[in-house]
Amino acid sequence: MVLKNRNQERKAVQTAKSCPNTRRESKAFALNLRRMTEEHYLELCENPVQFENASSVNNVFFDEANKQVFAVRSGGATGVVVKGPDDKNSIAFRMDDKGEVKCIKFSFGNKILAVQRTTKSVDFINFIPELPHLEYSQECKTKNACVLGFCWTNWNEIVFITDQGIEFYQVLPDKRCLKLLKSQSINVNWYMYCPETSVILLSTTVQGNVLQPFAFKSGTMSKMSKFEIELPVVPKPAKLSLSERDIAVATIYGQLYVMYLKHHSRTANSPGAEVVLYHLPREGSCKKTHVLKLNTTGKFALNVVDNLVVVHHQSSQTSIIFDIKLKDLDSALNVHQPVLPARSIHPYKIPLTGTAAVATQAPIRCELYSSTWSVFQPDIIISASEGYLWYLQVKLQPAVNLLQDKGKLMDFLLHRRDCKMVILSVCSQMLNGGEKRNLPVVATVFDKLNQVYKEYLEAEQSYTLAVESGPARGGSTHKRPVRTQAVIDQSDMYTHVLSVFTERKDVSHKFVIAVLMEYIRSLNQFQITVQHYLYELVIKTLVHHNLFYMLHQFLQYHVLSDSKPLACLLLSLESTYPPAHQLSLDMLKRLSTANDEIVEVLLSKQQVLGALRFIRSVGSHDNISARKFLDAARQTKDQMLFYTIFRFFEQRNQRLRGSPSFTPGEHCEEHVTYFKQVFGEQAIMKPLTV
Repeated sequence: MVLKNRNQERKAVQTAKSCPNTRRESKAFALNLRRMTEEHYLELCENPVQFENASSVNNVFFDEANKQVFAVRSGGATGVVVKGPDDKNSIAFRMDDKGEVKCIKFSFGNKILAVQRTTKSVDFINFIPELPHLEYSQECKTKNACVLGFCWTNWNEIVFITDQGIEFYQVLPDKRCLKLLKSQSINVNWYMYCPETSVILLSTTVQGNVLQPFAFKSGTMSKMSKFEIELPVVPKPAKLSLSERDIAVATIYGQLYVMYLKHHSRTANSPGAEVVLYHLPREGSCKKTHVLKLNTTGKFALNVVDNLVVVHHQSSQTSIIFDIKLKDLDSALNVHQPVLPARSIHPYKIPLTGTAAVATQAPIRCELYSSTWSVFQPDIIISASEGYLWYLQVKLQPAVNLLQDKGKLMDFLLHRRDCKMVILSVCSQMLNGGEKRNLPVVATVFDKLNQVYKEYLEAEQSYTLAVESGPARGGSTHKRPVRTQAVIDQSDMYTHVLSVFTERKDVSHKFVIAVLMEYIRSLNQFQITVQHYLYELVIKTLVHHNLFYMLHQFLQYHVLSDSKPLACLLLSLESTYPPAHQLSLDMLKRLSTANDEIVEVLLSKQQVLGALRFIRSVGSHDNISARKFLDAARQTKDQMLFYTIFRFFEQRNQRLRGSPSFTPGEHCEEHVTYFKQVFGEQAIMKPLTV
């Protein structure tokens, strides 16, 4: 039984083997399955690509570049059906039977079909509507060379890989011929292609462990630095020792890596197999950077899912995952242990279809880790015997229960694609669970979240400044930073975690306040402006528990930053906590941009003289509305206060305009009338005469 990790040029499966019939599931298995469901952190996608399964008359091929499965019946004479990730793009056609098909692939956009039937040439058929649907052929240029396979690098650019080198061609579909762009002579044992980066890796030398990469882009071929894979044992005499089965090429965290499955001898002291990662940069030399410890021996296959390296172990029918961002040692070479304990892929049931299917018949359970499985990069598993192509997926929720270290768990989740709601649920569980007595754990989690939050805010700020400063160098546009789900902002924490947490009745109010202040402390540490609604949450929590002394201290020592919304909230607390009124005024004064608000507060409290003194202290008394103050003075029903305020504005009018009278625009007529009624006509201040 072998998990296949073959080149895309190879036939996926020659013959089909039926899955064992597993319809008779015992009750014990069903109970165990329900119990284990939450522990399966890997699963096959719900909607796989379905195709006609491999048989004696139907051969199945897979193209890693376009993610397409080709079902070729009788050499194509009785039909070729192409299934891709989107069923709408399914293609069906016929070809002339000119011999056994060794490899078949479409160029990008399904414009040109390439078919290899011999070791000397590749045939082409145009699928461009306005061009004739006729075959044309291209032989490899090197004499006595055998074509190992081919790779499309563009819609009209193709590379032939032979045992004596590579040949880079431009396809001219209108002329039905190919133009040689560049070639390179080199001994080739086998090759590997990474369509995401358009890099081809050639195995050279007798042992096969010297790898020569070539990069392709827009009609150019670049020879990259070759490197050597370190073999555990050097054979004598020399022979091919590095197989393509033990090599995979994939992009992890935006960087290209060559993954080498290093087996050790099966002895009592054997350290077990390893996956060695070689970082392959576009410029510079390739270096060994990571070692993934498998701690066992056997047959393995590799996938990369959501930047995680997934290692499937066939004999135990389990898989383990590694995250190269989680560093165990601070050294040039990072040694990694599995992030989570080994677990099987979640059980998968295949629905019965066709004439044999009965409505009451239950789906059959798929044989996981089957010998008929073929594994392709980055995240594809194909069962040609059953006619399914699955995308492997990572489930994050089970990781929460399996990874007890909350700091490490947060590091793990922050690097995942769909992590937001899981992270927020972890924060809620952490506050409601056993960690509530361990405030340092809470602080660590908050700091990790806010570090990512701060990095995004800085990137957004840099982008804004760059846009305002003009176009980028070379005329290119500025690229706005992508906000990933790992960015958990204050609104997220307030809505989904903190506001809900403060309402819990079974948690100590001291711990609730400590958590709120810890989150604010973390925001301040990363110099992130704290939103007022977080401060309001703190104040409301303190008031709810009658902790006014603590509230007073927080405000007195500026633990809670000054803001107008916060000052207004304090004003609303005056009936419950009278000192809150003065605390609010003090805060507004410190803001120095809230003079109007302070005047309104004082007038609403009928502290008219206090409002007038404040406005004089800040030098704005010449611009204030006389009617507003006179209205407030009359509402107090204190005639002497009204007299004092009226006289103040008469004197202001005299000083500013040379007359004590109010202008019509000030709308003070009713107050003048009232003044005359109470204090007499003679009390009105007369204009000065010269």
